[in-house]
Amino acid sequence: MSTKEDIIWELRSEEVLKSIKQGKRMDGRDLLDYRTLKIETNVSENADGSARAFLGESQSITGVKMIVDKPYPDNPDEGTISVGVELLPLASPTFESGPPKTEAIELSRVVDRGIREAKTLDFKKLSLVAGEKCWVVFIDSYVINHAGNLFDTCSLSSMAALMNCRVPKLEENKIVRGEFEGKLELTNLPILTTFAKIGNQIVVDTSYAEEKAMSARFSIATFEGKKFSALQKGGHGSFTQSEVDHCIDIAFEKGDELRSQLKKFAGGKR
Repeated sequence: MSTKEDIIWELRSEEVLKSIKQGKRMDGRDLLDYRTLKIETNVSENADGSARAFLGESQSITGVKMIVDKPYPDNPDEGTISVGVELLPLASPTFESGPPKTEAIELSRVVDRGIREAKTLDFKKLSLVAGEKCWVVFIDSYVINHAGNLFDTCSLSSMAALMNCRVPKLEENKIVRGEFEGKLELTNLPILTTFAKIGNQIVVDTSYAEEKAMSARFSIATFEGKKFSALQKGGHGSFTQSEVDHCIDIAFEKGDELRSQLKKFAGGKR
């Protein structure tokens, strides 16, 4: 039996679909336009790097913390990263406290893959003593408000926090709290671009209402040199080969645009 909320969203989805068929979006954007991006850095005194990203009304905060730990046995001369995303109940009435749900796990894995496979950090430079000690970079995002497209929102706050991250000072392989040795070195700046298929149209950066109306989702992480590091398809619908090719081309374009904004907000050129 449908609830009142189900009926309301069904009606809203019909409005979204009607608008998209006419080549327009209900908020006035073109099909391939992003909402306004805003990024704040240094939002946490206790993190080694931190940032808050606003993509339209969607909002996430990311904190980066570096700790000294033992490297994995199969990569004794490398450090690593650990990416997590928490969907706070205050962000949406559909989010609940407790163990991570499937959507949070998928979100964290896609953000992780985009950063990891772009070789954003040189893991060998995170090694301190081969086989004994290395840096582990924890990248934890918290969704504060869900107004659509959390993939790109969390990706942007994560990258801004990494760009803002300072490496803790070490003495005898122990962290000296409150003292740092310079910025964390980043090799590339991957950007996640997420598409949705609504009816027969492809749009970027969905609002919450548009996500309710979409049949499929496709996320692409791109970085400098027109390369991509992650692909993730979601939803029950499908994309044709030509639509996938089109999305990849647009992802490179949007990636360059967002990367330029990211550099402006998060501290200049790299």
